[in-house]
Amino acid sequence: MTGWTSQHVRHVGELLKQSRNPVARVYESIGSDCFLAIAPGWLNLGLWDGPGTEDEAEQACRRLVETTAAELPAGGVIVDIGNGLGTQDPVLAQLLHPRRLVAVNIAEWQLAAGRNRLAAAGAAPVAGDAVRLPFAAGTADGIISVEAAFHFRSRKAFFDECYRVLRPGGVLSITDIATERLPRDPVELMAGVTQLRVFGMRRNAAMTTEQITGAARAAGLVDVVATACGDRVIAPALQLTATRLSRTPAAPTGHRIAARVLLWQVELLWRRRIIDYLLVRAVRP
Repeated sequence: MTGWTSQHVRHVGELLKQSRNPVARVYESIGSDCFLAIAPGWLNLGLWDGPGTEDEAEQACRRLVETTAAELPAGGVIVDIGNGLGTQDPVLAQLLHPRRLVAVNIAEWQLAAGRNRLAAAGAAPVAGDAVRLPFAAGTADGIISVEAAFHFRSRKAFFDECYRVLRPGGVLSITDIATERLPRDPVELMAGVTQLRVFGMRRNAAMTTEQITGAARAAGLVDVVATACGDRVIAPALQLTATRLSRTPAAPTGHRIAARVLLWQVELLWRRRIIDYLLVRAVRP
């Protein structure tokens, strides 16, 4: 783990003034070997059976992808939007045996970093925006997006694109983080605003479960189901992170301090049930 880099400086600058693509700056700063990644190569919080221990970490990350992907049809054209470092794409290939697998990412450096994993999965890398997908209408049998929708410029626009790109009967399966209520005091407000800015999210990212599912239905998707599972995602991930930080990981002091502050804020948002984690499924009629 190196010290502060130019990517970190740009990330800090985004806290004051966001660029047109803030999420790319965020993940450039996080990099491909973040010391707080749940497991090497993975950029999701995991779906846990246990309380959040090192021996389950990689399995939890894989389980979240497998659970989300299990809703999708096998043997078809699958689009993975916001595919991270490509670690999940071999899992999708093994589980779904897609006729074609396409990995879409707005951060081109992540596509480059994951090129070997994408090649192993037989996945085609595509640099693109989730709210302006570079695909013709009715070309996909399934769309998956793991822990990315809250970064998109507009969930409504994303759901509109999913409706357009999916074939009739096609399935959308995503994970998302809902904001179930607005902050009620200065501490909650500071925690919420900080999380938005640090992770490159816009104010419209704060949506309740009802608003998220409502946006999917407004786009024309049907059979929309959202399942809350923060107890199996957020809580164990927080426990694992707290344990790691208590062991003084090999990371610069500034990184550790920032991580502890962010951990405290997320724990507050979770403990007070301001946020929750969702599995969302919908169908193109």
